[in-house]
Amino acid sequence: MTHSLASLAVFTFLALSLLLPPIDGRTHRHHTEKNHLPAVSQISVPPSLAPEPGNAASPSYNGRDADSDSVFDVRKFGAKGDEVTDDTDAFKMAWDAACGAESATLLVPRGHSFMIQSTIFTGPCKANFVFQIDGTIMPPDGPDSWPQGISKRQWLVFYRINGMSMQGGGLIDGRGEKWWNLPCKPHKGINGTTMPGPCDSPVAIRFFMSSNLTVQGLKIKNSPQFHFRFDGCRDVLIESLSIKAPYQSPNTDGIHVENTNNVGIYNSMISNGDDCVSIGTGCYDVDIRNITCGPSHGISIGSLGVRNSHACVSKITVTDSVIRHSDNGVRIKTWQGGSGSVSHVTFNNIHMDTVRNPIIIDQYYCLAKKCANQTSAVYVADISYSNIKGTYDVRSPPMHFGCSDVIPCTNLTLSDIELLPARGEYVLNPFCWNAYGTMETLTIPPAMCLVEGMPEKIIQTDVDHC
Repeated sequence: MTHSLASLAVFTFLALSLLLPPIDGRTHRHHTEKNHLPAVSQISVPPSLAPEPGNAASPSYNGRDADSDSVFDVRKFGAKGDEVTDDTDAFKMAWDAACGAESATLLVPRGHSFMIQSTIFTGPCKANFVFQIDGTIMPPDGPDSWPQGISKRQWLVFYRINGMSMQGGGLIDGRGEKWWNLPCKPHKGINGTTMPGPCDSPVAIRFFMSSNLTVQGLKIKNSPQFHFRFDGCRDVLIESLSIKAPYQSPNTDGIHVENTNNVGIYNSMISNGDDCVSIGTGCYDVDIRNITCGPSHGISIGSLGVRNSHACVSKITVTDSVIRHSDNGVRIKTWQGGSGSVSHVTFNNIHMDTVRNPIIIDQYYCLAKKCANQTSAVYVADISYSNIKGTYDVRSPPMHFGCSDVIPCTNLTLSDIELLPARGEYVLNPFCWNAYGTMETLTIPPAMCLVEGMPEKIIQTDVDHC
């Protein structure tokens, strides 16, 4: 069976797997008590901004000549690259040929724009496979142009790929505007309402059940929904990406990982209408470093525990990054009624620039006006915040620890926190609810609302550890 035929065989399975819940709205609780604090030290110099991808030479494909037998140029398989012609079949044939060859490069040449329909590229492929994107790739222009009978939840899916590098100095253009303007999207209906009707929108690039992946150097913009999504993957390196979408574009997360481990996300610039990076259940050993994020919804763990589900996340680090003009800075968000845990998370050396909720744990995450109170919760423990400095939008407190009524957050540690209002002189008090932790150094503003020590009793049956 060729890889193209294998694509058809897994299509139904993948389509079913993509029946995901709606993701990420913006619901906040605001507390406005004010305290005037004495003058504090100068805010530290922020970490260096991530380099703009594309300024340096794009990742090479081992210096091979484009006419080499190991380079599979999509034009040689019939691709036109004129923005109008459907080049899907040419890409499939080029994929099949390159995937079956040792040390092959599938080349999308610069100077051309290729329109591709929703496609699943299947592996496994031979070793040292490179998908070199130097030109532009784009989907059909909006839901009315999407082929009938084809899932509107995915565009380009890479399934069971081991050892591939997707790289280059090219552009992936998601052409998302017509999707964002569907009446079902938040505040797009009549008089700013959300209307009923079809709402599925495709993720631009999805890796599913794949390993030993590298994604580097690319520019991607205006995805209809998530830009990159990794499900059931391991050993992933993401580096030097530029991800851009308008601030009001709904659910356009930059990079989403779920049930994925051993991930590095480095040296990238992300501005979009949702989380720069979002971490779902089943993730551990995720290292995020030197990210310039915003405007956006910040860097988030969650949401977790929706519809009473079990969620496990651990060993997450976010360091040496800048978050600008965003609704949130570093966030952990869970639904009431879930189970499992979030643990061993470190946020270190992060500069905030006019961020509405620089530090937030929200265990009452809810997208409706009213959500029923529930007793079970995803347990949040061993969360470290250090050297987080900058300014916040005074519409919300600089720190918000809203923990479950029944299962407290425990072992929250704060050191070298200095958050000042972007405007005005008053510094808002942090907000705490059932949150246990310590200030290891003076914190500005002081998080006096944290409860020292450990709670006297956490019912073991209510704390479903991972």
